[in-house]
Amino acid sequence: MIKTAELYSFILMTAFVSFLGFVIENVWLAFTKGYIDNRNMTFPFLLGYGLVVIGIFLFFGTPEKLALFGRRIFKRTKKRQRYLIYLMIMFVVVCAGEIILGKLVEKICGFEYWNYSALPLHITKYTSVFTSLGFAAAITFFMGFCFYPLLEMFSAVPYEISAVLSRLLSAVMIWDMIHSFSKMYKTRQLNVKWRKQIRLKNNENIQTAK
Repeated sequence: MIKTAELYSFILMTAFVSFLGFVIENVWLAFTKGYIDNRNMTFPFLLGYGLVVIGIFLFFGTPEKLALFGRRIFKRTKKRQRYLIYLMIMFVVVCAGEIILGKLVEKICGFEYWNYSALPLHITKYTSVFTSLGFAAAITFFMGFCFYPLLEMFSAVPYEISAVLSRLLSAVMIWDMIHSFSKMYKTRQLNVKWRKQIRLKNNENIQTAK
């Protein structure tokens, strides 16, 4: 059974990864589309990222301690092979997760949350080999080299502070997710609150040069 202090550490980890997901998506947008936005939320947390990472840890462990529902597997397998197996598992998890989430949002909210149809080797419009492999590699790296050090750091936070932060962040992230998805369900469109253009369009660049 997870103790209260451990639960608070997991919540802080969830919040950190949720914020990291917000940053990663905006970095991707900045490079591919030249803008950043609120990613359909009010606060800079994408709770799905945090929940997925914690879920992966509980179900599959880490590349160093590969497990299935908490029971260690491939104990005698070499380190490189364990990382490769973990990467393959994460690839399947990401593919399945993106397809399920994409179809669920489309069915409930009535619009496409994203569309990868223009990408090569796409698997349905909600996932592709390259995007899923990229996410899988990032997850494998994070779980292999960052998860435990970060968890130890959050565990070192004084209990009283950890309790307050965990409760506050939980309330903020859960409320934000429910509020934002409720709004998208009602409006049948993305919940874009703000968007900042950080790269000029080609025609604007030409005019500026003149």
